[in-house]
Amino acid sequence: MITLSGIEKNYQMGDQTVHALCGVDLHIARNEFVAFIGASGSGKSTMMNIVGCLDKPSSGTYQLNGRDVATMASDELALVRNAEIGFIFQSFHLLPRASALENVAQPLIYRGIGLKERQRLAREALEHVGLGERVHHRPNELSGGQRQRVAIARALVGKPAILLADEPTGNLDSTTSAEILALIKDLHRNGQTVVMVTHEPEIAAQCHRIVRLHDGRVLSDVRKEVEA
Repeated sequence: MITLSGIEKNYQMGDQTVHALCGVDLHIARNEFVAFIGASGSGKSTMMNIVGCLDKPSSGTYQLNGRDVATMASDELALVRNAEIGFIFQSFHLLPRASALENVAQPLIYRGIGLKERQRLAREALEHVGLGERVHHRPNELSGGQRQRVAIARALVGKPAILLADEPTGNLDSTTSAEILALIKDLHRNGQTVVMVTHEPEIAAQCHRIVRLHDGRVLSDVRKEVEA
């Protein structure tokens, strides 16, 4: 599903070149549950941006479902992000004046799906994350955990091939974090491919595979058995 070959990413900061990724090789198969872990500056967020087609590598190749991402035009990349990748962010990124239903339905607008069908799919996604009774609530009427569930429903509403979660429990207390992780694990058990970025070892330990990054390189790549 995801194949990175010799991926490098360099940024120019004044007269200095910052090497964010240095020759990364990685393959992620369908239905894997992977954590990218590392300290600040390790390259994990850059990896997430490249895997999510939010950024392009300076060199190397990234194949997503057998297609070379570098050959895609900007509008094609936007379609790929909308149709194949679901994003969950630490800060939720919800529209403050929109209801949960409207927030979840938003990605479907860009697919040209009609209002009634958007609302049906959004309601179904909200019910799937346990918020069927909160469809008309705005973000400020929801707890942090409920806002993150709305964000998860929005990521899932288009039935993406890959779910990318960037520090999905970073703004939540320990009890709510456990609930959100349990939900993500349940999605994986039901066939969802999940890639998570975290700096917390206890969060990464919930995943089936841990890719540790350091100074833009893969320091270790460990597959493990975890309890269902």
